[in-house]
Amino acid sequence: MAERVAVLLASLALLVGCTGPVAGTARPVQLTDDDRTKFKQFYERLNKAGDEGASQQQTLLKDTQHPDFRQKTCELRGATIKVEPTWSTLRIDADWAPPGEKAHPRGHVYVLAVTVTLRQDDQVIGSQIGSLHVVMLDDQVYGFAPCLGG
Repeated sequence: MAERVAVLLASLALLVGCTGPVAGTARPVQLTDDDRTKFKQFYERLNKAGDEGASQQQTLLKDTQHPDFRQKTCELRGATIKVEPTWSTLRIDADWAPPGEKAHPRGHVYVLAVTVTLRQDDQVIGSQIGSLHVVMLDDQVYGFAPCLGG
């Protein structure tokens, strides 16, 4: 069990820490109210699915995975995540590419600071602050599902 907890904690660190510092100057994002609502609903749906169970959240993560990276999803191994965005940090990150990729994802890429909490069997395993990327593509919000190593 201790080994599994260690893997989950290390994976949580990779989830929010894999992006590293974001280059460039932070400028307020000029989004419509409708776009802001879509970003907020994305995370609300993610957290609600996590409250409903690991399989529901896993399904949602697969369904909302950026279309160009659908083959890059991973299992959460029965764990769930809760993501608490800091909306004042939302900004465009036009030069970002997912780790291990050279190509910028299609769509408008945004990054924001989040607190991610990893839960296993209704117990908090770990929590970390970092940055997550989301994409607005064809009027839809897509993310990049976390991978828990091991």
